Amino acid sequence: MIEKILLADSGTGHSEEMLRALADIPSMRRSTVTVLHVVPPQITTAAMDEKREQGSKILASAIQSLNLDPARVSGILREGDPKDVVCKVADEINADLIIMGSRGLKRLVSILENSVSQYVFQLSSHPMLLVRDDIYVKKIKRVMVALDKSESAKQSLKLALFLLRDLKGGELILTHIDPDLSGKSYCNSGVASEHDPVLAAAVAEAKQLGIAYRCLSCVGKPAEQICQLAEDLNVDLLMIGSPDRRPVIARGLPDFDRLLGTSLSDYVRVYANCPVLLARTAAT
Repeated sequence: MIEKILLADSGTGHSEEMLRALADIPSMRRSTVTVLHVVPPQITTAAMDEKREQGSKILASAIQSLNLDPARVSGILREGDPKDVVCKVADEINADLIIMGSRGLKRLVSILENSVSQYVFQLSSHPMLLVRDDIYVKKIKRVMVALDKSESAKQSLKLALFLLRDLKGGELILTHIDPDLSGKSYCNSGVASEHDPVLAAAVAEAKQLGIAYRCLSCVGKPAEQICQLAEDLNVDLLMIGSPDRRPVIARGLPDFDRLLGTSLSDYVRVYANCPVLLARTAAT
């Protein structure tokens, strides 16, 4: 399921720690990793040469720090606008997962400050794992999946099952949030939640694979409730669906509800206090 990983490494943040945490998961041990560092354009040739040299050192340091089988790791040093290059390389290698650091900037601030992760989040069709600079990356044991009836949510479940199927001590937390914009919020757990139509199929798959699980059926504002549950349950990795809703003709343009920070996935990537994996499926 996750065979090709693109690690977009800027030399800062926790993306390398995130990859090391993933590498400890049995099902991930055969995945190949491409480490990408992008050198932005410079005004003078001398400045460009200096940036290339710095970039080469950052790339070499990142590959060494991952401590993976050399046969499974390769490096790419590119010049250009980091936002465009990350998307292009992800397409070139047909990445199953992009791992990036994120400053967790809100709404238009991320656009105005030229955020690379926000741009890639908007325009890439590949699954992304975003790691905010201000969170602590933990060993992955508790994986929470927020489910609804969308195809992208089903894809996030598939990825979670892939990660947890051979992980000793792993736990799958299945959640379904029934929207209630009036402000009410509450959760039910146990047998009643297992029979929630949105969760029932996921429960059956977890049982078949022998994965420990628990269910929570909740009412409330979905984005806020998801972030609160992730904090309350001390989740190590949060997975949600993030469908590409744009028509084919507009795939090269930003999705403006994401740009403005009004989508669920945009809210969660900013406010969740753990790494967030955004599963992607193209709109039909």
